[in-house]
Amino acid sequence: MHRTAVVGTALATATAAALVAGCRPGEATVNGRGQERPQARASTSAPARETPPRPQRTYTHKAKPKRVAVRPPRATAPPAPRRTAPRVAPPVIPFGTSGDRVRELQARLRALGLFHRNPTGYFGTITQASVSAYQRGHGLAATGSVSRRTWASLRSATKTPTRDELYPPTTLPLAKPDPRCLTGRVLCISKTSRTLAWMVNGRVVSAMDVRFGSEYTPTREGLFQVNFKSRDHVSTIYHTPMPYAMFFSGGQAVHYSADFAARGYSGASHGCVNVRDKKKIAALFDRVKAGDKVVVYK
Repeated sequence: MHRTAVVGTALATATAAALVAGCRPGEATVNGRGQERPQARASTSAPARETPPRPQRTYTHKAKPKRVAVRPPRATAPPAPRRTAPRVAPPVIPFGTSGDRVRELQARLRALGLFHRNPTGYFGTITQASVSAYQRGHGLAATGSVSRRTWASLRSATKTPTRDELYPPTTLPLAKPDPRCLTGRVLCISKTSRTLAWMVNGRVVSAMDVRFGSEYTPTREGLFQVNFKSRDHVSTIYHTPMPYAMFFSGGQAVHYSADFAARGYSGASHGCVNVRDKKKIAALFDRVKAGDKVVVYK
């Protein structure tokens, strides 16, 4: 009985200790040897944490992007560099223009024997051809255009033209005078240059443009002299005015022609020597005397 009391006292003590520790009855078992075996329990060192619920995911259907086959670019040669024409400076004296600078150009070309007429002040095809001839003879590109280089070269090769060279009295240069014109007072008339030069002892005093008779009424050539003068003469054959007439061979005379002044070389006389500058022939009429020589030559 003493042993039974001891066992009961031990059980009571163990039960009280378990209650103090927070255990509940029935959480311990007795093993085969009459000893208790503790059950596994959660730790009481920290309160249990509440795990929040996981948020629910909503799924939406997304269309898959359509795959497009991308072809690799073809290998191409790089573009050729763009060629631009070199900039050409504008000409110093443009083609088709008129003015004093054109006269200077023509006078300088004439001094070199490249412009075979007197300066007109107009840059046309004849002047262009003369410029090309100069360029070929001086190692320049024969363009016929007066570039700065061409103009500088021409100016260095010629002297500055005089006023008479810039503004000559005749359209064509005076021809080389006939030897018969080099002495005395002479009306020296050239059919080649279509000019009349009033010369005194070999010096040209004045000059003017003239025209001659047609193929059927030619102007006679040779050495003559002034027979008589008539300021307001009218032809008795053709009944046309012949102002400032100076007769030298029968009915042929040097005189002013309004038709020549109006039509130029598109017309012809009936054998007379026509002058188209009225002021010049009027001044010449006052100087010439009867008996002065008249030389008509080719």
